[in-house]
Amino acid sequence: MALHAACEANTAGGRLQKNSIDRRWLPLNALRAFEGVAKHGSFTAAANALLISQSALSRHVIALERLAGVQLFERRPHALSLTKAGQHLLPAVVKSFDRLEYALDDIRNEAVPLPRTLRVQMPPSFAVQLAVPILRDFRRMSAEVDIDLVSPYNVGPPLGEVDVAVVYSRPTVTDLVSDLLWPVSLSIVCHPDIAAAHRDKDLGAFIEANEIVHVRLTDQPRHHLWSQFARQTGLANVSVERGLVFDTAVLAAQYALAGQGLALLDTRLFAEELRSGRLVKPFAATLDDGYGYYLTTHPEGLGDTAIALFRSWLIERFGRGAAG
Repeated sequence: MALHAACEANTAGGRLQKNSIDRRWLPLNALRAFEGVAKHGSFTAAANALLISQSALSRHVIALERLAGVQLFERRPHALSLTKAGQHLLPAVVKSFDRLEYALDDIRNEAVPLPRTLRVQMPPSFAVQLAVPILRDFRRMSAEVDIDLVSPYNVGPPLGEVDVAVVYSRPTVTDLVSDLLWPVSLSIVCHPDIAAAHRDKDLGAFIEANEIVHVRLTDQPRHHLWSQFARQTGLANVSVERGLVFDTAVLAAQYALAGQGLALLDTRLFAEELRSGRLVKPFAATLDDGYGYYLTTHPEGLGDTAIALFRSWLIERFGRGAAG
């Protein structure tokens, strides 16, 4: 009965809207179940996290799929993935619950002031290189704000449960508030011994003579950055589709510090290694392909004192050219 009523056409502003769902029948428990399964990747883990039985969780998800009229999950032995419809629904569900959470948090905090914990997300290489000086200096200024830092390897949009996130991205149109910290410029970086051993070679010969180190980018071929660099520098005929692949720039830098290979690295992120001479930049050529580090937050969080403090402080810090 409820599912039938939810699927009935209703009117909005005098206009008939077919197949729209009356919010009186929105299945909030089923939506929470769907979000939990999508987040944890399994019905068992989601049921444990939500403190309900797996059978009850399954009933909620099945009811939501009946309401939507499509499957939201592909169910295979030992594997569970979102369908196209599930991928479309998930961001809206997460965003809606986030907004409810923020609103309730604001009400509670206004009623009873509580110690504030700021939930911050940073990409792994950014966190390894800069998190310590950033958080140390911010805490000196705002000791009343505790920090909960996460650094997921799946570099991309911020996780739903964080307050602010640093992301490595190109400019995109989203409903998040994004502030550019700095545009990334990649240069060939290597151990000084490698540069000295090949000092007489031009750029193309230098690349051909050495091992290449790649940094993996989500949804891009393994050699994407080096291929872009070769095209921008007029070296399209130089072979760059070879060498090692690392998940993070900081691992590529560690390999170069060990005297191995050529890495394309952001010179601002690895400014200390270059300043100390442990790594060198033997050529001036750079790759500027539109990527940058952005500070993102939800619009609803802009009125939060801790978020506003951290946001304005971090923008000002990198705006004056500080590396960390």
